[in-house]
Amino acid sequence: MILIKTIIFTFLVPGTVTILVPYWLLSLSASPALPFGVFRFFGLLPVFIGAAILFRCVWDFTFAGRGTPAPIDPPKELVVQGLYRYVRNPMYIGILSILLGEALLFASWRLFEYTAIVFSLFYFFVLFYEEPVLKKKFGESYREYCKNIPRWIPRRLKRYKG
Repeated sequence: MILIKTIIFTFLVPGTVTILVPYWLLSLSASPALPFGVFRFFGLLPVFIGAAILFRCVWDFTFAGRGTPAPIDPPKELVVQGLYRYVRNPMYIGILSILLGEALLFASWRLFEYTAIVFSLFYFFVLFYEEPVLKKKFGESYREYCKNIPRWIPRRLKRYKG
């Protein structure tokens, strides 16, 4: 049942953020295209990397955390394996990578602006909701995790061994 809820959440939320909203933004009146030419196809690389990051994180939440990425059905165990050994928010990083890749691929200022807005929303959601809830739920183990693992940018060759 957890797997089914995770799949539904993944299609609804990250799918909306990375596919439906960008599609809608691109379908609005034309915005000035960036002069990337053939180099815009390098945008496929961050899209694929971001998708791989997202799916790895979803896997870890489902099987290591015994829950879903959805705030209404969060993991029962603190997830500190996989990409979570290097950074506290790899799922958000994966989504942002997909969005940056799409902005490059479609040479769209509008998608770059959207990516900046999404990052701001993620940042404040993590700071004011997610981290306080996790500190309350997991207590000292989460506080120790926060001391050792950065929020967004991994430290060089340092990973959590907790």
